[in-house]
Amino acid sequence: MKKLAKAIKCTVAFVLGAALLVGCGSAAGTSPAPKASGSAASAAAGDDYKITLKLSHVFQPDEQIYKSMELIGKRITEKTNGHVTVEVYGQGQLSVYEDALEQVERGANFISVEEPSYLGAYVPDFAALVGPCLYQSYDEWEAMVETDLVKDMIAKAEEKGIHILSMNYEFGFRSLCTNKDIKTPADLKGTKLRSTESPLFINTVNAMGGVATPMSFTECISAIQSGVVEGFEGSESTLQDTGAWEVCKRVALTRHFIAVRGVYINSNVYNSIPEEYRKVIDEEFAYGAKECREAVEASYDATVSKLESEGVTFNEVDADAFAKACEPVYDWLVKDSGCTEGIHDALLAELAKIRKNA
Repeated sequence: MKKLAKAIKCTVAFVLGAALLVGCGSAAGTSPAPKASGSAASAAAGDDYKITLKLSHVFQPDEQIYKSMELIGKRITEKTNGHVTVEVYGQGQLSVYEDALEQVERGANFISVEEPSYLGAYVPDFAALVGPCLYQSYDEWEAMVETDLVKDMIAKAEEKGIHILSMNYEFGFRSLCTNKDIKTPADLKGTKLRSTESPLFINTVNAMGGVATPMSFTECISAIQSGVVEGFEGSESTLQDTGAWEVCKRVALTRHFIAVRGVYINSNVYNSIPEEYRKVIDEEFAYGAKECREAVEASYDATVSKLESEGVTFNEVDADAFAKACEPVYDWLVKDSGCTEGIHDALLAELAKIRKNA
């Protein structure tokens, strides 16, 4: 019995000693495995991370934004080695317009490419930002986006769960494409025009004298052919690239809206993506905006010449008369859409500074 008790004591002592050696590590001449640093842990998370983002827009294959989005989707997928896959769906195959922004706001793995006025449903002043008869150049628009006035709007959108990846996808200025000779609002009176479903666009077309008929652009050409509408408001590139020049031969150069698209993703979805991949996304959408603008500017004269060769004629308009006709739109934006009182004057003041410093 004494021998057995002694054996048990030795065994217990050995086990306790071994435990102490493991716990102290250095006592055995070894050190415990180091913990991953923050950056290493992030990289490890990035290695395992995968997400598929569906990007939706309304543009047709020959239009520049369609081409730009296809390019960006491929570049992001390649540069992240497939950790972030961007699937691009054009021509309204998935949700577009306000439905697309709802997908973003609700937290879907979704990227919406839409006209910034649709953000007005969440931050009303965005509708005024792209209001009628404001901008004369792309440079003015891009400078406006960098002002504190607009940065405040962007911050408010973030609070609503909408992260803005870019607002600089310009592709022209919107004018009136019909088969009529239009130089003043009186000439437009009663003309049925396709418009987007944006309340801003509907109210602007009506203020200018037309009768807005909202519909997807995929329906526009057949609607003109059947007499449902008599034309549309859009850019020269849209007229050419969609083939709408076959049914609209007159362009009244009102330039009442800058033709621009923003790119939006849910804030939580964006923030859940590892930083290294967010950086790629940010860089690629910035690259795409620059590439889109350069392509549109380089092709503008050729687009106009091509349209003229196809029988399309262009005419200048009484711009002051159209601007005056559109002034009630800003009153409507404040009264019925919740825009900040005096937002129109604030935008004009910023534009005055931009033009002075140009």
